[in-house]
Amino acid sequence: MAMKQYAHDELATQPIGYWSGETYRTVVGRIRTELAVEDLTQPHWWTLNHVAGSPGTWTRASLAEKLARFDDLSIDFAGVFDDLTARGWMTEDPSALTLALTDSGEAGRLRARSRNARAHEQMHRGIEPTEYVAALDVLRRIITNLDGNSDLP
Repeated sequence: MAMKQYAHDELATQPIGYWSGETYRTVVGRIRTELAVEDLTQPHWWTLNHVAGSPGTWTRASLAEKLARFDDLSIDFAGVFDDLTARGWMTEDPSALTLALTDSGEAGRLRARSRNARAHEQMHRGIEPTEYVAALDVLRRIITNLDGNSDLP
């Protein structure tokens, strides 16, 4: 799809809040659409990836605390954890209370990852890696300038 071109001076006056918000809504909307194919939400996705990345180390409480930073929907993480357990995608060690994915959970995570990878590939079309990094650094600088947390998640 072709992108309409505007003069540099016109673009320089555009509100970053609008464009960062529109980007967020578009990108997150696409990711949520892809995850919905597996009947997953973003919190499900975050949970699957964190548990897969460090199996047997996350408890419900420590993972909910870690994921809270990403939550914009006031998610009940206990409900997400219960859902993944009820599906047979995740287990909880009864003695250590740590979480681990089952083979079914890992298979679902990999299917969702594949769909998300296609979405990310589409998002990056026509954007050089250096341009992408520059855009992120501009957003991080704005966050820092406003006393926010610009550290990588």
